[in-house]
Order: sequence, then C-alpha cells, then structure tokens
Amino acid sequence: MTRPSGKPPLKVRRGQPGKARPAGAKPEPTPTDPRPPREAQPPASHEDRTLRLFFALKVPGDVATPLAEAQRQLKGNWRPVRADQFHVTLAYLPAVPPGRVDDLKRLGARLTEHLAPMQVRLRGTGYFPNEGSPRVWFVKVEAEGLPELAAALREGIHALGLRTDDLPFKAHITLARKKGPAPRVPPLGFELGWQAGNAVLFRSTLRKTGPIYDVESTFRLRGTPPPPSSTAPSPTAEPLNPSPSDPPAGAAAPQETP
Repeated sequence: MTRPSGKPPLKVRRGQPGKARPAGAKPEPTPTDPRPPREAQPPASHEDRTLRLFFALKVPGDVATPLAEAQRQLKGNWRPVRADQFHVTLAYLPAVPPGRVDDLKRLGARLTEHLAPMQVRLRGTGYFPNEGSPRVWFVKVEAEGLPELAAALREGIHALGLRTDDLPFKAHITLARKKGPAPRVPPLGFELGWQAGNAVLFRSTLRKTGPIYDVESTFRLRGTPPPPSSTAPSPTAEPLNPSPSDPPAGAAAPQETP
C-alpha cells in the first residue's frame, strides 16, 4: 500500500521491525555489557608500603674521618660510602610494615637497657663476597658482646613475626661498593676504636644517588661499662699501611691489580 504523497515515510529501527519512534523522542541507549563495571584499584596507601630498616652502631666522626681518608685510594668504578653514613649493621629487615616499627623500638629498648657500652676496635680491610670476586670493600670490626647483641636482635625480630636477611653476622663497616671494573685496594690496617654507648634503628630509603639513612630511634646502652684496658686503641689514631710482606692480623694478602 502506498502512502499519500508529501508525508515522510515512517522510520523503522533495526532489530524492531514496524515499531516507529515518536517524533521528538530521545533515542534509547545502546545495549552495554551486562556485567558490572570493574572497580578501579586504589593506589597503595602508606600502610600498604613496607620499610627497609636496620639496627646498627653509628661510627663517630673522629673515627669516620681517617676511614674517609683511606677511601682516596679507590680507583675505577668503586663508589665510596659517605663518611656520615658509616655504621656497623647488627640486623637488617628488608620489608617492615609501618605499623610494626613501634614493636621494633620496644625490642631495641628492652635488649639494650641493661647492656654496657662496648669498646669497638677496627682491624684490617677485606672484600665481600670474597677476594676473587670483590663487590664490597670493608673494614673488620671487633667488640666484646657485639655478636651476642646481633643474635638477640635477630631472635627478637623473628619472634615478632618479621624477617631479617639470611646472611651470617660478620661485624664490618662498608667503605665502598663496586659498580664496574675496578682495581683492588691494597690491604690496610687500622688502629682505631671508640666506645659505643648507643645502638640505632635506621630507616633506609633508596635513591638514584645511593641510600639515605634516617634515624627512627636511638637506644642508650645503660649498663655499667667494664674498666678501661691499658691496650685500648686510640680513637684518633691514623690508619697504618702494612707492608706487603707483613699484612695486619686477619687482613687479606695483597692482590695484584687486575
């Protein structure tokens, strides 16, 4: 059947034959996915992030200065550690929820409350992991009671349900890290020491220029110190360069420059 001339034909929507849309009516929305929209994941909050923390003894300035002077012998791709960041690590925690920091502060306070100050002594230099593949240049550290404090801290950390690194404790001060080909440094001996009256909980923040250490808490060693020894090292002594034929006790033998 033909419609009278002059009238526009009816518009028919596809999929619904014969059903006309009234003039001026809004078009129906296009069918969408019937599944509910996926909720956007919120960015990680401060509480979701973990912190890098470590317990340590901080090296005082009068001892750090001659150690920094020894760094002048570094050549090639050795990256020296800043003198104000020298420390002796006791326990390292790679991932700590922010809400557990107070637990660690209480642990540090409890373990050091009755501990006497320690007489720390420095010895010869060495390499991690070994002389054949040196990646870290360090100076060896000795102190009566230091291994026991490190063990007690790690045991207490594990009892809190937190983890530490799996490396065995070896008291040292890192002087430099190797970032590429670099010659070995001749072995050095030091007659340096200090009385450590505090332990520190540090927070480590990684930066392109290297890690930044901030103090979370300081713990005073409040016990009675032992009587001074007549053989205690001078805190202002200069580093000694041993001859190749007479390396310091415990120091690695001189190595040829690669």
